[in-house]
Amino acid sequence: MHVPFWLTTALLFPVLLYQGKRARKTTPRLPEGQGSPSGQYGEGQPQLRLLVIGESTAASVGVATHDQGLASQLALQLHECTGQAISWHTFGVNGIRLGQLNQTLASMELPEADLVLLSMGVNDTTGFTPRYRFRRQLLALRAALTPGYPGPLYLLSVPPMHLFTALPAPLRHIVGWRARQLNRVYEQLARQVPSGFQYLSYPAITDTSLLASDGYHPGGRGYRAIAEALACQELVHGRAGLSRLVTVSPFPGASVKQVYD
Repeated sequence: MHVPFWLTTALLFPVLLYQGKRARKTTPRLPEGQGSPSGQYGEGQPQLRLLVIGESTAASVGVATHDQGLASQLALQLHECTGQAISWHTFGVNGIRLGQLNQTLASMELPEADLVLLSMGVNDTTGFTPRYRFRRQLLALRAALTPGYPGPLYLLSVPPMHLFTALPAPLRHIVGWRARQLNRVYEQLARQVPSGFQYLSYPAITDTSLLASDGYHPGGRGYRAIAEALACQELVHGRAGLSRLVTVSPFPGASVKQVYD
């Protein structure tokens, strides 16, 4: 138990309760993205199949259609970075927590994928999911995915909620504190079980023009910014380890890169 956090939360509880209820009343609840939840950039057999699962960002909340959302934009950036065909599929539920996601996925048949990205944490932050339970649920998800996807599960950093200016203080500072705690669970798992988990981070969105109308979720430009930060820097050339999938053509002047299965 993190005593300073829980003591501070208890002392501020009446204020946090009031601010939380008011935020839920005044914040517009945006719908999930519409249209096909899958697609492909580039022609022919995809060299990399991307699957994004999780909460509202995986559900493309903040944009009208899934092709404007995180999975599609990340596949587009990977395609432009590698020059190869990249397919994508996304599955998300707005407002879901990790335990609920695990239950939902247990009754689903997910498409085949070479890379699975988990975008979670906000609802477990606001729902004060204990860290030990969050870790246990991550391990359960990894075990459930193993038969169809033996590679590591890529964990997208929990958003820095202390920067959500649409939330009043001190509420945003408390949930930001909690978000950082859950994010450290991601980082610890990636260090301790690198074959099972990889951690991905991206620069915080501080430009409000990149946000949707609710002031919380990314808008179209926001999803593109996240995808740009993740694709080449983190996934292909960064610590995620996908550099092994890419080799630059040995021919002078060639800019096309080859992705291998």
